[in-house]
Amino acid sequence: MPPCTRGGDISSVPRRRPTGSECRRRVQLREVEPAVDRDPVEHPQHDRDETEEVFEGVPGGPIDRSILRSFHNHVAAKIWLGEDRASLKLVNHGAKLQLWVLDAERSRISETVHRSGLAPLISCSHRVASRPMLSAFRERWQPDITTFHLPFGEMTITLDDVASILHIPITGSMISFSQPLRVDDANALLVELLGTTDVEASRETEQCRSPSVRLLWLRDNFSTITDVSSDDDIEFATRAFLLHLVGCTLFVDKSATSVGVVYLELFRDLSMVGSYAWGAAYLAYLYRQLTTATRFEVRQLGGYLTLLQAWIYEHFPEMFSSPDLSYIESRPRALRWRPHVIPDSLQSVRERLDRLQSSDVCWEPYVDHRAEHPFPDIAWFSGCIKCGLVVEPYHQERVLRQLGYIQTIPPHPFAPPRPDRSIFLDQYWERWTDDVLTYQSRGRRCQYSGSGESVA
Repeated sequence: MPPCTRGGDISSVPRRRPTGSECRRRVQLREVEPAVDRDPVEHPQHDRDETEEVFEGVPGGPIDRSILRSFHNHVAAKIWLGEDRASLKLVNHGAKLQLWVLDAERSRISETVHRSGLAPLISCSHRVASRPMLSAFRERWQPDITTFHLPFGEMTITLDDVASILHIPITGSMISFSQPLRVDDANALLVELLGTTDVEASRETEQCRSPSVRLLWLRDNFSTITDVSSDDDIEFATRAFLLHLVGCTLFVDKSATSVGVVYLELFRDLSMVGSYAWGAAYLAYLYRQLTTATRFEVRQLGGYLTLLQAWIYEHFPEMFSSPDLSYIESRPRALRWRPHVIPDSLQSVRERLDRLQSSDVCWEPYVDHRAEHPFPDIAWFSGCIKCGLVVEPYHQERVLRQLGYIQTIPPHPFAPPRPDRSIFLDQYWERWTDDVLTYQSRGRRCQYSGSGESVA
């Protein structure tokens, strides 16, 4: 019997078509949301558009639509029909982080930021992002199962990737909002938690035309606060810095200039900031940004692109990356790479991805990093992750190769609940050990070989 490559030989395993009753049960689980005029990823409290049409198949795409139900709206389907488009515009605030520095005169703010678990974001953000590379991977993203489809199978960004690349917490409380934030409520939060006046708060949200504030406004009003300022002013400035930090990194939206005031509530009690699962929340947010970017009419990609770009460098080092030889393993893996704009066109990157084989992938990129950051057990979680009212499925059983196991045929993906019915997910997340893949579900381990393949 020939050795099993990583992922195993599943060509001989018969695929069972879902029965009619199974299909009906899945349809009942997916509830249709009313269409909204605003882009749902501009504010993470909006849920994805679940409206679907029924088609038997898509030219160049899946014939059986029971898995990739939304493929008819996917940019890949349009490209197959000859409706090509250019690389996406990218939103990257890496340079803006350097405009607000926590020096020795702001040590009290710096101490709180370090206790929050978000401090690594200050130093590991890439200032350059490659449009052709990120655009090509965006075309490989499948929203229904939150994985990239590549010639040899599926891959995705996991909680382990987030922890290794960014060094931010992936365990703790979920980030939840009970309802979308209204402008009046945003103004009240600015007054209470940042110490602004009613007039200042209203003027700022009116300029943003949303419950948001400009990153520039935060810097102008709070970056001059030092250790000699009053305790209240230091507390206000600390919240403003943290809001600025997540607005430049984890929760970048496509406005390219502002951040949602809704996140300010997370900094109400500064002693509790480190108790949130920031990495899990951001992963849900990034999944949603990628999902929206797969629509043909969308021209821009938001989200914290440092994670996505570093993930590509880690897993496809021979294709895109330029490592920093001075890197040490105690630092976030995002700092291992020297980002650069690749000279290739979008079409050229597409063709390189088309030629990819499993032997071109670095399946175990963090081996040298494990001494500093062991593999987190929560990475085996299978369920839903959320950021506010954004809820996304997290299917580890579809990417077992990335976790050191032979890939088998995964179960049918589940649909996330409506955001207004997702409060129970917080309880499931708190008991995440009850929802990890069992040893039986993981199957057989595989061992990496120097060729990029892996054997049982």
